[in-house]
Amino acid sequence: MSGDSGRTDPLTVGIDVGGTNIRASVVDGTGAVLDTVQAPTPHSAPALEDGLDRAVRELCARHDIGAVGLAVAGFVDETRSSVRFAPHLPWEDTAVAGRLTERLGLPVILEHDANAAMWAEYQFGAAAGAHNGVLVAIGTGIGAALLVEGRLYRGSYGVAPELGHLQVVPGGRVCPCGKRGCWERYCSGTALVDTAIEMLATDPMPSTILAREVSEDPGALTGRRVAGAAQDGDPVALHVMADFARWLGLGLAFVSDIFDPDLIVVAGGVSSSAPLFLDDAREHYAAAITGGRHRPLARLRTTQLGEAAGMIGAAELARAALESGVGRWQPGGARGTEPATAERAHTAAGRE
Repeated sequence: MSGDSGRTDPLTVGIDVGGTNIRASVVDGTGAVLDTVQAPTPHSAPALEDGLDRAVRELCARHDIGAVGLAVAGFVDETRSSVRFAPHLPWEDTAVAGRLTERLGLPVILEHDANAAMWAEYQFGAAAGAHNGVLVAIGTGIGAALLVEGRLYRGSYGVAPELGHLQVVPGGRVCPCGKRGCWERYCSGTALVDTAIEMLATDPMPSTILAREVSEDPGALTGRRVAGAAQDGDPVALHVMADFARWLGLGLAFVSDIFDPDLIVVAGGVSSSAPLFLDDAREHYAAAITGGRHRPLARLRTTQLGEAAGMIGAAELARAALESGVGRWQPGGARGTEPATAERAHTAAGRE
């Protein structure tokens, strides 16, 4: 992307550091993905950092790269330089950005994967033009991001917002976080499976395809399979999707009562099945939000960038930090180059 001065934005690398795979992409200033490499995620910290090093160097051999952004499913500190904790990765209180910066000779930042996805959708996708937005990434659990007046809100210590762990059912289903009744236990890919099994235990309905599959091998059932069965008209699966839509609408109403967004983006793997639940979720949302007849409701949209959003967002945030530092930026750097400043400057430039 070139400005009036003829300057060309640098290419950056965005990496989705998942529990199963590392996916690294070269992204230009328009959000276009130019090149991608993928590899299995190693299970030790040294091996993981070696794998990230190899992926970036492979891309650097084919492109002139200015900075690197990592999208991580876990707690990233407020300077975006360290991983406090990531349940599916071997890092804990680890200064990942500094280590990789030293190895690669390139600036490296970290970002929570939902924040990175929201930033990509804001710059190039479904959240373009939003002022205050919420992204809810629904997969195995729920990841979430908040956009407040065009800036990502990370909280005081970098871990906000954990919307998936809002307790919606006191004493409800056990959550891996240690609590019971978290929103993601009723509104996620995992929840689709749990709800289907619970419904079949109450009313087996042996004539349905889903019922037969559960009776043969309950452990083989997946959220994707439940959604597929609903698409095929399976009555149990349709009831499960209706329950999911109800919990999605109720949860979004809860979130909207607190944050009052003008836009909500539904992302994550489950969003690919949005035609099965989104319209019903809108109705539940409108009915549950406080004073719904007397206030504008947030627009409810699905992701435009899909599974690439985290990589695109991480690359764009790395580009913004690089540009704001004018070559001086370091992870957790000086006051004048902090991440919020970079985002604010980059947003202003992009909206002029």
